[in-house]
Amino acid sequence: MKISARNVLPGKVQGIVKGPVSTEVTCRLTGGDDIFSVITKTSAEKLNLKEGLEVYVVIKASNVMIATE
Repeated sequence: MKISARNVLPGKVQGIVKGPVSTEVTCRLTGGDDIFSVITKTSAEKLNLKEGLEVYVVIKASNVMIATE
């Protein structure tokens, strides 16, 4: 994965709350802190997110995104 964002933090999905349009994803960072992201339902499905999945939390400006390999 190559990305221009400098704030790329490894972590694992801890929880997923699916809504009709958006999905809230809770990720546990390697240091033990949790971070939350709200992404579209479609993006969550395309990433095939599930609890325990290793992901990258990507922070760019005011957005928090989720990335997988």
